Amino acid sequence: MSGFDRRSFLKASMGAAALGAISACAQANNSSTGLTTKAKGQSVMGLVVPKMDEVRVGLIGVGERGTGYISHFSNIEGARITAICDTDPLTIERAKGLLAKLGRTDVAFYGQNKESYQELLARPDVDIVVIATPWDWHHPMAKAAMLAGKHAFVEVPMALTVEHLWDLVNTAEATQRNCMMMENVNYGREELMVLNMVRQGLFGELLHAEAAYIHELRWQMKEIERKTGSWRTYMHTRYNGNIYPTHGLGPVSQYMNINRGDRFDYLTSASSPALGRAAYAQREFPADHERNQLKYIHGDINTSIIKTVKGRTIMVQHDTTTPRPYSRHNLIQGTNGVFAGFPNRIALEQGGSGSYHDWDYDMDKWFKQYDHPLWTRMGQEAEKNGGHGGMDFLMCWRMIYCLRNAEPLDQDVYDGAAWSAVLPLSVASVADRSNSKDFPDFTRGAWQTGKPLGIVR
Repeated sequence: MSGFDRRSFLKASMGAAALGAISACAQANNSSTGLTTKAKGQSVMGLVVPKMDEVRVGLIGVGERGTGYISHFSNIEGARITAICDTDPLTIERAKGLLAKLGRTDVAFYGQNKESYQELLARPDVDIVVIATPWDWHHPMAKAAMLAGKHAFVEVPMALTVEHLWDLVNTAEATQRNCMMMENVNYGREELMVLNMVRQGLFGELLHAEAAYIHELRWQMKEIERKTGSWRTYMHTRYNGNIYPTHGLGPVSQYMNINRGDRFDYLTSASSPALGRAAYAQREFPADHERNQLKYIHGDINTSIIKTVKGRTIMVQHDTTTPRPYSRHNLIQGTNGVFAGFPNRIALEQGGSGSYHDWDYDMDKWFKQYDHPLWTRMGQEAEKNGGHGGMDFLMCWRMIYCLRNAEPLDQDVYDGAAWSAVLPLSVASVADRSNSKDFPDFTRGAWQTGKPLGIVR
């Protein structure tokens, strides 16, 4: 795993568990709106920053997730990694080895202690900071990056509490710096194609969407000292809700123009019993093993329903515990028909295969007609450079492209805040017998005039 470091993280986790319980009760009594704050700067919706001939990249966290960013940014024209921070010596050595193969021996490294990232932020040759650390570090590192004059790019989720999400919104507005949550699934080929279909009106008026993160990850519990499971396992002891909502939610939010013509209004959430992780620990670990001493409270399956201001509905599910095939659902339903993923299929009343009572699974003709221009342009290179089928590379390429060409990013701090808010709001709803919880309007009303994401080329 990325260090930062495991012992400190576990100590923070135990404290956060108590704070989380208090927060859930407080939110249950206050409609889950969190902080209500006055703007401390201008809106950053559509923020454009001066062109950068070269984008100098600082990476914080180069463990399981961050390693890929070394390769991606090293293969994008106009991007140059200048500094890396990680508190795990083995991870640092691996990063040095990767850079050496790329002929890069001029990158600065930091990681003596958990605050060493501040040294990276102080460097004048860092323009953007990519944060791929355990989740508790996302908020403080992104905030510190913006206050240091850098643009922050944060792994998912952007933060774990409504208060911290507001803090990142306020800081972005005060500093006029980008704070983008790097939701890579928005750059998948299928998701981009569906966005193009939606923009061309193929499904009619949108009514409903379904999003999910269904990915059996019990095996990560065996990662004890390093890798994702060494810290992510404890999230199942801290929260009962949807702890990882954004992979499925990001794309359907873009289809529905969330924060750009509509916004999330309120959410209700319910969890199944939490049985699978304890049973797995009992089966796979000795009785006295630490994994068998934990109390797993996160329901094996969580289902949340979001209602938007315009009355549309979104179902969001989370399940990383039960034995079942991977799925993000990626379903969008309109007045003229529906698209659903896993497997990809489509049914239309007008313009389809002739019967909307039967799924059309033959996607070749649909890709031929509706492949997103961005994928047509960059898909081959994205697939060659990899990262979840190319979506990771394409996301990084697009970030650099926008910064070098003075264009607004495809995702902004308001998107990251709204999508990430499902975590604390679902926890509050589950704790309150599934009563609904209101979403804050992180845009402070700007969603009503926000420009929908276009079909970029």
